[in-house]
Amino acid sequence: MGNILVPFKKFLSNKNTITILGVLLGLVVLYFGYTWRIKQSISPQMVPYATQTLQSGTKITEDMIGYAEIPRDTINTMSGIITDVNAIRNKLVAYDSKIPASGFFFSDNIIDESEMPDSVFSNIRDGYTIFTLDVDNHSTYGNSIMPDNNIDLYLKTTDESGNLVFGRFITQIQVLAVKDSSGNDVFANKDDLKEPSQLLFAVPEDLFLLLSKAYYLGNFEIIPVPRNRTYANSSGATEITTEVLQQMIIEKTFIIPGECTDITNC
Repeated sequence: MGNILVPFKKFLSNKNTITILGVLLGLVVLYFGYTWRIKQSISPQMVPYATQTLQSGTKITEDMIGYAEIPRDTINTMSGIITDVNAIRNKLVAYDSKIPASGFFFSDNIIDESEMPDSVFSNIRDGYTIFTLDVDNHSTYGNSIMPDNNIDLYLKTTDESGNLVFGRFITQIQVLAVKDSSGNDVFANKDDLKEPSQLLFAVPEDLFLLLSKAYYLGNFEIIPVPRNRTYANSSGATEITTEVLQQMIIEKTFIIPGECTDITNC
């Protein structure tokens, strides 16, 4: 038996033989490694996508999710794409985001429910307060008053003699949001506009008190009036234009000491 192994030992002890075997082994490793990498890059992976258009704030449920096979190399070029469906289920579409039907889910478009802000309230300036005005389709001129528009507010009432009093009260007041009766953004889906129910404004304390008192008195009607596109997109100061109307409100209400109903006393 020892004699039989002698030729093999000599063969294996030859340096040239070892070199050749090493090269062959290296080629085998390279071949299988390259083949594995190719298969990994072209082998498809199941990626979730939206089966319908998903608007901002939509809670994503299983029936809204489909799956498509996408080559891994393609996935690697799509920054932020979500491939794990568990990172999507029961999450919300982020504010100001919209996922189209057949569109993939990306990390920037998905948030937890606890992270969903109402940007109307998060963007209020210091010292300002939200005032809500009840409206309908008619008073918004067929849903023509939109967020970020600058409009005017008029007041309608009667004096002690029963005479009609009507005039412009506040100019250049910016609309923060238009909500429906459920508190949803009327313009969140332009293909399915909702019935407007509330206009939201951010106003300084003096205007908030005056507008609120006019509203609660009951005999003042606050009327929103839009202007042209230039006015709607302008950046003029929000001001009371009629001191007579301001004084009519003040005279009909009790003034709490230190209360700010006149900007000069704030």
